[in-house]
Amino acid sequence: MTTYRRQDVLRIFEMSSRQLQAWERAGLIPQQEIYSFQDLGQLRILCALRAEDVSAASIRDSVLAMKAVSGMANPLLETRVVRTGTRLAFRHHGAMVDPIRRQFLFDFERGSQQAIAAVAAEPSPLRRPAPAGPRALQERFLAAVRAEEAADKQRAISLYEEILSLDPDYAAAAINLGTIYFHLRQYARAEELYRRATVADPNYVLAYFDLGNVLDELERLDESIAAYLKAVTLSPAYADAHYNLALAYERCGQQRPALRHWRAYVKLDNHGPWADHARGQIGKLLSREKLAIVSRASRFIAPRKGRAALRLA
Repeated sequence: MTTYRRQDVLRIFEMSSRQLQAWERAGLIPQQEIYSFQDLGQLRILCALRAEDVSAASIRDSVLAMKAVSGMANPLLETRVVRTGTRLAFRHHGAMVDPIRRQFLFDFERGSQQAIAAVAAEPSPLRRPAPAGPRALQERFLAAVRAEEAADKQRAISLYEEILSLDPDYAAAAINLGTIYFHLRQYARAEELYRRATVADPNYVLAYFDLGNVLDELERLDESIAAYLKAVTLSPAYADAHYNLALAYERCGQQRPALRHWRAYVKLDNHGPWADHARGQIGKLLSREKLAIVSRASRFIAPRKGRAALRLA
């Protein structure tokens, strides 16, 4: 395997040591002295994003969000990266995902120069492709997204409903429509739509996560936990699902499984306020566990003195 020294990398990409260190501090590239060809591919993407004035913090937040919702190990290499304002979206098998908003977007710039990175792998599709007549469905989906962006929720709802009447398995429309109803606090309808997405694709991780959220709002905690567990079973690196699972277990008084998922979350995302909260909960749960052990020990009854003897019959 061809390898490259750190000084070679700086020379190849004509970058300063300070820039490389900034990406290392943000967790976008490991700190190392020897780089592989794959590392160079990732650095090429980062250089292209820097040329587009995308900050290291913005790249980090978008990458972490994409890891959380998809379970991907390296979204920069496993998808096409597209700038959308100050954030990044990820084009994935024909669908464009904004992981921070947790929504599918219409791909306005598909095939344009904004697509920065070539697909380096063949990940599983986030939704099933639409059946016959995809052009008409895409036009309706575009109109629905535009209506959402214009805050015309009623038109967006009408268009998404029309799409789903034509193609019940159009998961992007089901998820976006479910999210609208979720924010409108119409949880029963949101649940129905998220469940539709899980039926359309039983491996649709995000659908189980969203279903868990709405069931949590409905205070159906056992069902919510089951949905989150399905999400982390399908995608063990789904950080947000571990976080919500820990919260749900705590609300049910199940401290040990809560502790397990708090720890899983911190391993996957150890920066920011959510990680700080998770670490705080870990500390509290461990303190309670120690107190419980002490309490049990205080009730311990010592055995009688002397040793038992065996008798031969």
